[in-house]
Amino acid sequence: MTLVDSCGWLAYFKGGSQGAAFAPYITSGDHLVPTIVLYEVYRVLKRDAGGAQADAGAALLRGHRLVDLDHGLALAAAEVGLEHRLATADAIVYATARLFDATLVTGDDHFAGLPGVEYIPAPPAAASETLPQEQ
Repeated sequence: MTLVDSCGWLAYFKGGSQGAAFAPYITSGDHLVPTIVLYEVYRVLKRDAGGAQADAGAALLRGHRLVDLDHGLALAAAEVGLEHRLATADAIVYATARLFDATLVTGDDHFAGLPGVEYIPAPPAAASETLPQEQ
């Protein structure tokens, strides 16, 4: 089981070289999607590409196994956040992956080297790629 972080989903929607690196993880199998990832992806897509793109992206994420933040996951996230010095959303994502024994697939370097993480660094050209705009 995999959990693709927000940066991976957003790279996939942008396309380009970074999106191609995440595509095999996104297009194969079932994934865990913490609701915080749904929030982050929808927010960025809505801001950068418009409502139709945001709705389509959210629909794709909702087609996978959504994981709500409950009290047990919140406490686990606080623990891993303290242990690995992660920000709140990142701690929730990482704790979710650990709870379900899933591989976290991400391009965020603050996860690099953590157990259970598949880190995909951004190629130099990926920084300039943008989301397609709504017409």
